[in-house]
Amino acid sequence: MKSDFFKYQAQTTPHPLAMEISHANGSYIYDTNNKAHLDFVAGVSACPLGHNHPKVVNAIKAQLDKYMHVMVYGEYIQKPAVQLTTLLAKNLPEPLEKTYLTNSGTEAIEGALKLAKRATRRSEIIAAHKAYHGSTMGSMSVMGYEERKQAFRPLLPNVRFITFNTEADLQHITDKTACVILETIQGGAGFIEPKNGYLEKVRAQCTKVGALLILDEIQPGIGRTGKLFGFQHYNCIPDILVTGKGLGGGMPIGAFTASSKLMDLLQDHPKLGHITTFGGHPVIATSALATLKEITESNLMVNALEKEQLFRKLLVHPLIKEIRGKGLMLALITASENITNTLILKCQDQGLILFWLLFEPKAVRITPPLTISNDEIIKGCQIIIALLDEIQTQ
Repeated sequence: MKSDFFKYQAQTTPHPLAMEISHANGSYIYDTNNKAHLDFVAGVSACPLGHNHPKVVNAIKAQLDKYMHVMVYGEYIQKPAVQLTTLLAKNLPEPLEKTYLTNSGTEAIEGALKLAKRATRRSEIIAAHKAYHGSTMGSMSVMGYEERKQAFRPLLPNVRFITFNTEADLQHITDKTACVILETIQGGAGFIEPKNGYLEKVRAQCTKVGALLILDEIQPGIGRTGKLFGFQHYNCIPDILVTGKGLGGGMPIGAFTASSKLMDLLQDHPKLGHITTFGGHPVIATSALATLKEITESNLMVNALEKEQLFRKLLVHPLIKEIRGKGLMLALITASENITNTLILKCQDQGLILFWLLFEPKAVRITPPLTISNDEIIKGCQIIIALLDEIQTQ
């Protein structure tokens, strides 16, 4: 299997972790030697209820017995998609009420950018340095990291970059700007939170000049920060909200939500302004609906903030310089890139899954399932501290 993996399946890096998976359950992933690996990553924030959650699995099985794909997006009334978008609307502030379901977060970003241009009839897009919004050509155009983009140019024209949390840069948002796109909490940059009312000030400037504000909640959304969406911490409502990852409960999904007035612009002039074959797929929508119900009807979001404090209490070490983030979206910042690499690789050997962030080489991702227990947190943190002690003495 390993040789076929490298021979036939396209890779994203020269050195993937290449752990061969047998099965997964709860907070654990098991390899083909039946070794249990405690999961502090949750599929890079995509599995908020852990692995094989019974409510999600049972909902998927029930839907499979009814129907799978029957028609391209938006033509037929399919109960799972209608119920999912309705539940999203009930849990979002006005005017965020109508949702377009896609296959992935990056596709949802594409749809959001198109909608902003369609609504404003402007072409300038403003994004943030060290932002990550996906890897398709449009979403890569608003990635604020030239090293990852230069091989694929030319990308979308008329994109300008500002520095996250820098108020002086807001002057660049003008009446020529179609939209400003930001991550509510910058992910790849190192889980950077907005400070000093930054998002409120961006919102005010966008409103002043008639630009739309797109907030990318693909990582912080779906309960991970202790609220259903990260923007709910910062007194800032976007014009277009983008989500993905955790919404699917382990299945591939993306979504962008706006007012009916905005979203209806994709219906006409031109018709089929944004189309997809598999967006809103009934099996995936069913998984997302079960996931969203469990998160909104349980104590998982409140518990995420309590579990954050447990992580912060346990992860104290001279080689840990900072812990960034909110809720169960945490980044442990070590003293060096080498320490981070060594820790992540040694933890996998010890049965603990950690991972990197895209643009901050000293960061260790800690984004476990929201369902992780306190005992599992203690167990994983003990492994981290023991290995940092070992690294320190070398």
